Amino acid sequence: MRARSYRLWGVLLLVLLLVLWQVSALWWVSSTSWPPVTEILRAIAAGLANGELAQVFGSTLWRMAIGFAIGSAAGVLLGITMATFPLADAALRPLVELLRPIPMPAIVPPLILLLGIDHAMKVFAVSLACFFPVLVNTVGGVRAVDPTALDVARTFQVGRLRTLLQVVLPASLPFILAGLRTSLALALIVSVVAEMIAGSEGIGYYIMTMQYAMRPSDMYAAIFLLAAVGYGLNLALLAVERRLLHWWQRGDD
Repeated sequence: MRARSYRLWGVLLLVLLLVLWQVSALWWVSSTSWPPVTEILRAIAAGLANGELAQVFGSTLWRMAIGFAIGSAAGVLLGITMATFPLADAALRPLVELLRPIPMPAIVPPLILLLGIDHAMKVFAVSLACFFPVLVNTVGGVRAVDPTALDVARTFQVGRLRTLLQVVLPASLPFILAGLRTSLALALIVSVVAEMIAGSEGIGYYIMTMQYAMRPSDMYAAIFLLAAVGYGLNLALLAVERRLLHWWQRGDD
């Protein structure tokens, strides 16, 4: 009940901000670059009706999904390897810590030189952005597994693969899913940024095109929908997390 009350306050704050936007656009701000919310909503309805927004969002989300899957899978596999084998951790840790702080917009230009501006560059950029949060959380999760559980598995002579699948992975799943939630937001951000820098399609390219065409209502319509899509993706992953971690006590998000 308390969580629902808190969410209601969040919705009321959002509505209040939109009302302030509407009022400011009608009476306080005299600029064609600051359209009323009602005009933005009409642009959303028109873009969805003619299929334009569905097309640009579809291409972006498709590339994002591929990059997210590749980067997350690689992060989990390498994270388990680094957490399990000290030699692998010693060899790979300096490289990981060297590459991890580099901002993704700084990596996109070299990727353009190597991979061009097509599908491969954007998927690789998203994969790289998703890789590091999942890797770090997986390493932390595997290392946080209760040693007693591992001792019990060894006592019963459970094989290494079964121990990994039935003990290590379930115990580290809360950490891995936390990394996946972080990576999901990064995947959407990097997809849009890559399309803005070097794109010919997708929502990032669409936003830049609307800006250059001086169509602020369409630009803000895409941004509003982008926020809604990001929120929806996070809710979907939270639902999966609650289903998988029904045994794990956690606070409300």
